[in-house]
Amino acid sequence: MNKKFLTLSTTAIAAAIALAGCSTGSGSASTSAPGGSSASAAPTASAPAAAAEHNAADTMFTRMMIPHHAQAVEMSDMMLKKQGIPAEVTALATKIKAEQGPEIEKMTGWLTSWNEPTMMPSGHSMGGSMDGMMGGEDLKKLDAAQGTDAARLFLTQMIAHHEGAVKMAQTETTGGRNPDAVQLSKDIVTSQQAEIQDMKDLLATL
Repeated sequence: MNKKFLTLSTTAIAAAIALAGCSTGSGSASTSAPGGSSASAAPTASAPAAAAEHNAADTMFTRMMIPHHAQAVEMSDMMLKKQGIPAEVTALATKIKAEQGPEIEKMTGWLTSWNEPTMMPSGHSMGGSMDGMMGGEDLKKLDAAQGTDAARLFLTQMIAHHEGAVKMAQTETTGGRNPDAVQLSKDIVTSQQAEIQDMKDLLATL
């Protein structure tokens, strides 16, 4: 998969991270144990055990899904700026943006609360793990397209994009530990599989 997206969507990802930057994580709190020694804080009402529990699968899923969602929002924004787009396609782009924007903020907040970096380590290659991501040339074509051609291209690209997200989410569903992250992965599978079918049906009418 073309990795030029990492450059194209820096602004979108940075904005998403900034949204969650104002929230403080509770996963690394320390307290003084009896006798003055330092010990990790036990989960409290404000930091439930479920929020602190996570594994490598949760971290990987969340880190990858943030830029994956950010690209879907970017593609949707492109469509919403165009003229002559079928109303059904415009409605779909609006729906995707409304759903995935808040999920970016939620996932960024989880990484912060887990004391995990919100971005992949410097120099880390995600290889083929970012299923469904569009490359730079794909995004340029979508940006340049107009009218029905743009609608067809958007649907074709977004079907592939959603299929990639479903694969990533299914991996989290079976391998994740954090209840909130696992639930989100299940929600993504359900909602995006339904949207894939809707997009295929809509594409057949254009």
